[in-house]
Amino acid sequence: MESTIKIIRTSIHTFLHHYNFFTATSILALPFSVSILISSSLLPDSLSLHSRLLSLFNAAGFPPESEFFSVLNRKLSQTISSSVLVLPFSLSFLLIAKAFVIQSLNTQKPRVSIAGIVNSVTGIFNSILQTQIWNTLIIISANATCFWVLFIAFNCLKNLHIPTLFFTVAGGIVYSIVITNALITCNLALILSGMELRGGFISILKACAMIGGRTSIALSLSLPVNMALAGIEALFQFRVIKAYSDSGMSKPSSSMVFEGVFIAYLYSVIVIIDAIVGCVFFKSCKIAYDRGIVDEEAAMIKVFS
Repeated sequence: MESTIKIIRTSIHTFLHHYNFFTATSILALPFSVSILISSSLLPDSLSLHSRLLSLFNAAGFPPESEFFSVLNRKLSQTISSSVLVLPFSLSFLLIAKAFVIQSLNTQKPRVSIAGIVNSVTGIFNSILQTQIWNTLIIISANATCFWVLFIAFNCLKNLHIPTLFFTVAGGIVYSIVITNALITCNLALILSGMELRGGFISILKACAMIGGRTSIALSLSLPVNMALAGIEALFQFRVIKAYSDSGMSKPSSSMVFEGVFIAYLYSVIVIIDAIVGCVFFKSCKIAYDRGIVDEEAAMIKVFS
């Protein structure tokens, strides 16, 4: 099993070795990047969903004075709004860009012609589109399950007159672990469906089996990527949104527009690098997974021979 540093080093080397191809592929993800940066900038001005979630938490019996649920409510409302606004772009431009990355790194399918490349990308896109739809359902189910369990637990503690401060912290930790593992598994399933042209729920089940015991490596791989994406979002807020609000102009200047597009392009590059990291991580997981199957079959042969 490859280490985290080796996977990152291999991914960076792959990106630089095919720099022209991957930077051109980043343009395909540019509409997705623009939409997510703009949506994250406009969300703080929309408080209707935030107030509805707050009313729902209060009706469910969650402690209104809890700082955890205040932060969770704010973050959840932003995530839901952003996901809804960006969904058409993530199901089209983002998946097309990832399909090109997966196709270029999938050595099982030789690229012999332009028509062959187009057919291969089309097949990969159809597979990862099916998996992405299932991934969305899995994430929604994971969030709903966590909130249902927290709702039951808080109401039981309230009826027993037990302080909920410790359980609030523990619930936040458990919620973060569940959602993080769901996201990691879904990301691996997306790469798997593109590599093996097998979309749908089967890819998620196989990804669960392949990632067993490697969650810490997946977490360490996603951390620098998420930090880079968060840094680019903060840069967009400071250089474009804040500059536009401070200028007092009715519409942004051409320099602001060009700078915003450049920042969005940087966001697209990080998204492409994340896809490359996912492909390299999948290949290392597949090697360990196939080796484990061979070892199990050898053990079975020894037992019955």
